[in-house]
Amino acid sequence: MLAIINSCGVLGMDGFRISVEADVSSGLPAFEIVGLPDATVKESKERVRAAIRNSGFEFPLRRITVNLAPADVRKEGASLDLPIALAILCATGQVDANLVADAAFVGELSLEGVLRPINGALAMADSLSRIEGIERLFLPEENAAEAALVGSPVAYPLTCLKELVYGLQGVDALPQAMARQTAADMPAEESIPDMAEVRGQEGVKRALEVAAAGGHNLLMVGSPGSGKTMLAKRMPGIMPPLSFAESMEVTRLYSIAGLLPRGGGLVGQRPYRAPHHGASAASLVGGGANPRPGEISLAHRGVLFLDELPEFHRDVLESLRQPLEDGRVVVARVNSRVEFPAQFQLIAALNPCPCGYYGDTLKPCHCTPLQRQRYLQKISGPLLDRIDIQIEVPRVRYDQLKNRRGEETSHSIRQRVIAAREVQARRFADRPGMINALMSHADTEKYCIMDEAAQELLAESFRLLQMSARAHDRILKVARTIADLGGAEVIGVEHIAEAIQYRNLDREQF
Repeated sequence: MLAIINSCGVLGMDGFRISVEADVSSGLPAFEIVGLPDATVKESKERVRAAIRNSGFEFPLRRITVNLAPADVRKEGASLDLPIALAILCATGQVDANLVADAAFVGELSLEGVLRPINGALAMADSLSRIEGIERLFLPEENAAEAALVGSPVAYPLTCLKELVYGLQGVDALPQAMARQTAADMPAEESIPDMAEVRGQEGVKRALEVAAAGGHNLLMVGSPGSGKTMLAKRMPGIMPPLSFAESMEVTRLYSIAGLLPRGGGLVGQRPYRAPHHGASAASLVGGGANPRPGEISLAHRGVLFLDELPEFHRDVLESLRQPLEDGRVVVARVNSRVEFPAQFQLIAALNPCPCGYYGDTLKPCHCTPLQRQRYLQKISGPLLDRIDIQIEVPRVRYDQLKNRRGEETSHSIRQRVIAAREVQARRFADRPGMINALMSHADTEKYCIMDEAAQELLAESFRLLQMSARAHDRILKVARTIADLGGAEVIGVEHIAEAIQYRNLDREQF
């Protein structure tokens, strides 16, 4: 007898429909799975066999053939355990096939028939919502809240195989899952480090505010202990809150990567990712036989912090150039081409020399000019060109550390950032999500209108600093953001002057 069960898999950011076909026929006992399964899917034979028996049902001692269609797409993971088990129960008449015609099933089975959570439930639910005839989705209890965010198909949480069978047969009622607007175990907003804890560094705080307001990338240069990492960790606290659409994007990415807390719903905070400098290009960009998002995609709509920037391998840093420009990353394989979003804010930090104390006011530097040159040359010019704000982080003085006066909080800075983003939202009303940092050359000519004094200053700076055309446009974008923070329609000389001051590496080699 033949039975067909609807299921789903994940490829890149999207789910795709899988038809699990089970045929139970006469012959010597055998259990075969075809349809391009990976090793995990092949091993499901033993899990399914034990789960069916230990759940109190009969496993047929006959020839069983399971086909996973479409057969030309590789199937990975253990999420097909549940539909394979159900297909066998339907093929043997233990479950009426008419009861599952309008439903889809995903989930990993333990040997005793208990359902375990899977990755990518949100992407699966979203893809199934566009398939006519799929009205219900049965999946592990821990994944039901995220699947319910889509709204259709209706998500039903399960704890075990026996509960599913009895629920389909009407013996026990199956409750519907409720969508959760916040993810479980995600840190509360109040737990994000506050900018008020940082003593001094008023100029750097201002640069971070400008970066947050316009979505600009930022590089901090300073000696060890000057507070670069401390400042970077507080960046998410001054950025605007995520919109619902942005939260859905981030939640989907974290679900696919297996980083979404079990039982959680929407990710409500901007991500903050800080990979070690030993990270490979694949871990940063993403990849694998079945491509998975890398650190730059996990930082989507949030912050990617790269500490000790010159210590990263050059090929790793160069792999950032295209995503920084396009806001996405494409992972190409022989049989597939997958695109992940990567619209992140890069916050990088480095020491001015190998010993870290070149230009320090207290400790002498022991590096030779050649050593400093080799150290800084690890960062290419094209990559630096893509970093809008480059600022020096000076050593904090003792009197600043002991100063008890109240520092400005992240909340108050965030309000100014939100106001500037609202200005940008009105400016780009026909392009939702557009911000100053993403402006094209045509946009800068249209929206970055300068007065005469500002034009003269920029022209002189362009000549003296030997700027590239990209650096010219980025100064205009930063100046536009500074003007937005000040409520100015036209970019003035003070806005251009401040933006030029944020091109530290153009002005000097430390």
